[in-house]
Amino acid sequence: MSTSTAVAPTHARDTVTPALLLGVLGIVYGDIGTSPLYALSTCLTFFGKAGMTEDTVLGILSMIFWSLILVVTVKYVTFVMRADNHGEGGILTMMVLAQRVTRRPKVASAVAMIAIIGACLFFGDGMITPAISVLSAVEGLEVTAPIFKPAVLPLSVLVIGLLFAFQYRGTATIGRIFGPVMAVFFLTIGLLGVTQIVHNPSVLRALSPSYIVIFAAHHGLVTFVTLGSVVLAVTGAEALYADMGHFGRRPIQRSWTFFVLPCLVLNYFGQGALILRDPDALDNPFFLLAPLWLRLPLVILATAATVIASQAMISGAYSVARQCVQLGFIPRMIVRHTSETEEGQIYLPQVNTIILIGVLLLVLSFRSSAALASAYGVAVTGTFTCTTLLSALVFRRQFKWSRAATLCVFGSLLILDLLFFTSNLLKVPEGGWVPLAVGLVLMAIMTSWKRGRELMLQRWKQDSLPLNSFLARLPASRIIRVPGTAVFLTGNGAYVPNALLHNLKHNKVLHERVFLVTVQTADVPEVPEAERVEVEELAPQVNRVTVRYGFKESPNIPRALEEMRVVGVPFDPMQTSYFLGREVIVPALVPKLPFWRLWIFLVLSRNAVAATEFFRIPSDRVVELGVRIAI
Repeated sequence: MSTSTAVAPTHARDTVTPALLLGVLGIVYGDIGTSPLYALSTCLTFFGKAGMTEDTVLGILSMIFWSLILVVTVKYVTFVMRADNHGEGGILTMMVLAQRVTRRPKVASAVAMIAIIGACLFFGDGMITPAISVLSAVEGLEVTAPIFKPAVLPLSVLVIGLLFAFQYRGTATIGRIFGPVMAVFFLTIGLLGVTQIVHNPSVLRALSPSYIVIFAAHHGLVTFVTLGSVVLAVTGAEALYADMGHFGRRPIQRSWTFFVLPCLVLNYFGQGALILRDPDALDNPFFLLAPLWLRLPLVILATAATVIASQAMISGAYSVARQCVQLGFIPRMIVRHTSETEEGQIYLPQVNTIILIGVLLLVLSFRSSAALASAYGVAVTGTFTCTTLLSALVFRRQFKWSRAATLCVFGSLLILDLLFFTSNLLKVPEGGWVPLAVGLVLMAIMTSWKRGRELMLQRWKQDSLPLNSFLARLPASRIIRVPGTAVFLTGNGAYVPNALLHNLKHNKVLHERVFLVTVQTADVPEVPEAERVEVEELAPQVNRVTVRYGFKESPNIPRALEEMRVVGVPFDPMQTSYFLGREVIVPALVPKLPFWRLWIFLVLSRNAVAATEFFRIPSDRVVELGVRIAI
C-alpha cells in the first residue's frame, strides 16, 4: 500500500509542538471529549437499574471501547487521515479527491451526491451537538442540588444564546484558552475514572471483545438496538479528519493515541465500575464519579467543555458552508473575516442565525439530553458511511490498493458503519427524524441550486456571443474607446459577458482598457499567490484575466487585479469601473425544472449575496446591467 501523494503543509509533515497539541485538544476533540457526559448512561438506561448485571455493564463497556478503537483509531486516525488534499481534510475534500481519480461522469455525479448527503447530515449534526452537549452539562446542577432542576432549561437557553451572540467576534481570543481548558477536562475525567477502577479493577475485563459476544448471546436482538446508543461515544470522530488542515495529521494522531483515548477509556470504565457498585448511580454516573465537594466545579468545567465542543462544531459549519459556496452547491453568502492573520477564522451571519434557531427549537422541544439522545446518531453515522464509501474509491484509485485490500479494510468498516446507521434508524420515530429532515431539506436546496445554475449556464451559452467572433470584428468597428479601465466579470472566458454587450448596446462606448475576469475555484484548499492571476492579451488593450482561488479561500477581486502589476500589466484601481450583469431569473414557457425545484432556485437567487459584496468590489465603482434569463 503506497502512501499519500498529496502535498501537505510543513506542520502536517514534520512539526509537533506543545502549542499545536493544546490547539488540537481545544478544537478537534471537544465533541468526542464531552460524550462521556451522556453516552454510557444512555446505553444503560434501556436496561434499567434492575438490569445492571455484570455481563450487561461489561458488554456495553466493551462495545464502547472497541467502537473507539475501530471507528476512531483504525478508520480515521490510521487510514482516512492519509487522504489529504494539500493537508486539508473533510467530506468535501474527500469528494474532490474521489472525483480527481474518477474518469466516468456518472461515477463523478454519484461521488458528488454522496458528498452532498454527508455535508447535509453534518449540518444536522451541527444543530444537535450544541443542544445535547450544553443540556447534559447544565443538568449536572440537578446532581449537585435537586432544587436547581427548574433552572436547567433556562440556563441552557442562556448559555446557547450567549455562545451564538458572540460568534461575530471570532475565536481568536477565546481560542487561546480552549486547549488548556480541555486538557484540564480530560485529565479530570481520566483521574475520576481511575478512582472508581481502583475499587473494582475487574471492570477492565471489558477490554476483551469476548464480552460483546456474551452480551449478544444473552440479549439477542437488543444488541442491535443498543448500537444506536453506543455510537454516541464516537460522535465527533469526523472532526479529526475535517480539522486536519488546521493542525496537521501528526498532532491529531498523537493527541488521540497518547492522551485523549486513554482519558476517555478510563472515564467510561470508571463509570461502569461505579454503576456495578451502586446501580442508583445510573441516573448520572458522570457527575456522581466526583465527590460531593467537586461536583459543582465539575459542572462548571463540563459546561465550559461543552461550549468549546459547540464552538468547534459551529466553526466547522462555517467552513463547510463556505466550501459549499465555492464548489457551487449553495448561493453566495456573506463571509466576514474575524482575524487579520488567519484566513480560516470566518463568520457567516446567515449560517449562524439558522443554526441558532435550530438549536433553540431542539432544546425547547426535547427539554433534556436523554430525550435529545434519540435524535442524535443518525446524522453522525450517515456521515461515517459517506466517508467510508468515498475513502474506498480514493484508496483504490489514488493509493493503488488492490481490490482485495480495499474490500477487506473498507468493506469491514462499511459493515460497521451500516450497523450503526441502521440501528439509529430505529430511533426515527422518537426524534431521529430531525437530522434526516434537516438533511433532506438541505439536499433539496443544494441539488436545486446546482441544477438551476447548470441550466442557466446552458441558456447563457445559447444567447451569448463567442468571444473570438467579437474580437475579430472589433478592429473594423466604429466603437468609441473612452478613457479608463473596465472590468467585466464572466463565468466563461470563451464568451462575451452580457454586461459588455449591454454596455455597448446602451452606451455605445468601450473603455480604452478592458479586463474580462473569470474566477475559478481550484480543487485545492488554497492557491499559491504566484498562481493566483493569469493574464492573456486577446487584442490591443483587451485582456482576459483568470483568477484562481482554493475552495477554502474567499475571493477578493480588486486585490487580485492589483497583483497584475507584478507581471507588468498596469492597473489603477481609482480609474477602474466594474460592470456586472444582474441576472433576473424568470420561469420559461416550458420550465426545465419541476415546480418545487424552480421555486427553491428562484428564492435562493433573489436572496443570494450580491456579487459586489461576495467578491469584495467597492460598491461606488460598480455598474450593474440587468439581464433576464428564462429557465
